[in-house]
Amino acid sequence: MSNDALLYQISLKLIPGIGDVLIKNLISYCGSPEQVFKQSRSKLEKIPGIGSFLAGNVSGFKYFSKAEQEIEFINKHQIKPIFYLDKQYPSRLKEIPDAPCLMYALGNIDLNPAKIVGIVGTRKASEYGKTFTQKLVHDLKEMNCLVLSGLAYGIDVIAHKAAIEEQLPTIGVLAHGLDRIYPAQHKNVAKKMLENGGLITEFPSQTNPDRENFPKRNRIVAGMCDVLVVVETAIKGGARITAEIANSYNKDIMALPGRINDYYSEGCNYLIKENKASMITCSEDLMSLMRWDAKKGQAKRTSNLFSQLLEEDAQLLLYIQQKQKIGIDDMAFDLQLDPGVLALKLLELEFEGYLRTLPGKRYELV
Repeated sequence: MSNDALLYQISLKLIPGIGDVLIKNLISYCGSPEQVFKQSRSKLEKIPGIGSFLAGNVSGFKYFSKAEQEIEFINKHQIKPIFYLDKQYPSRLKEIPDAPCLMYALGNIDLNPAKIVGIVGTRKASEYGKTFTQKLVHDLKEMNCLVLSGLAYGIDVIAHKAAIEEQLPTIGVLAHGLDRIYPAQHKNVAKKMLENGGLITEFPSQTNPDRENFPKRNRIVAGMCDVLVVVETAIKGGARITAEIANSYNKDIMALPGRINDYYSEGCNYLIKENKASMITCSEDLMSLMRWDAKKGQAKRTSNLFSQLLEEDAQLLLYIQQKQKIGIDDMAFDLQLDPGVLALKLLELEFEGYLRTLPGKRYELV
């Protein structure tokens, strides 16, 4: 990516009053980030959701120098900016309406692995929660999952440390810029994470870990994972909020039950009682819910089924099997197929019992 293109992408995030949803709207009407800033105010006013005031903020934008400073920081520290139109952008986030348009990544990161497990919980983890988290991550090694969390005190950092110990990739989602680590006590953990995974954030440098940033961080955790595991949380805890966000995204959620009078089990028990989360007591529960335990035997079964299909259909199913829960847009891009033709083919295969449709127009083998 050229610095010129990046300049306009960063600048979009600096426009007062313009958030991620409106940024996507502006680009869809104007054609590119650069063209957004080259449109007349009168044309901007006609774009849905913009109006006169916001059009003035765009046409009168004067903070390009701040974007240039961010580019210098990015280049100096080998940070990878990822725009929502880039191929490496997390495909799972493309399914949520309020996904960040621009993210910053640091480390040896694959943002689109086959399996992502989000693990969140209270900052005041009990021995019960700590032991469960460590055992869960240990057992997930067999499935080669990426462990995703928020690098906070308690369950978050326990999950990251366990992933490092098990040599599983792990990513921490931050509520601040990449020029700092919060809490500072987790700097050594963060450094180790860069070797197999890393750190991501939507916030530019010089952004403090302010209170309002944490719900934004939580929506990324909720949106990126295939399944969210809530280990311990109070009824009004941050992990409970993350679970509610994940529920709004139609994500699979699991919660560790606890005694009814335990303060940091109230949130988990509530999620289970309200049917917003499945109960988890061991890794087998997660693998069963996600049907990851059946993948080993699936290859032989599907290979027999594929033999009855046309070669092009069999190749398509093999591709979906390898990618696991992939969206139609990414599929069309990778396979260089017309989206309309591909949609009809997928519908045929679904009617024939080979595929099932998941939320967000994603597909997996039956």
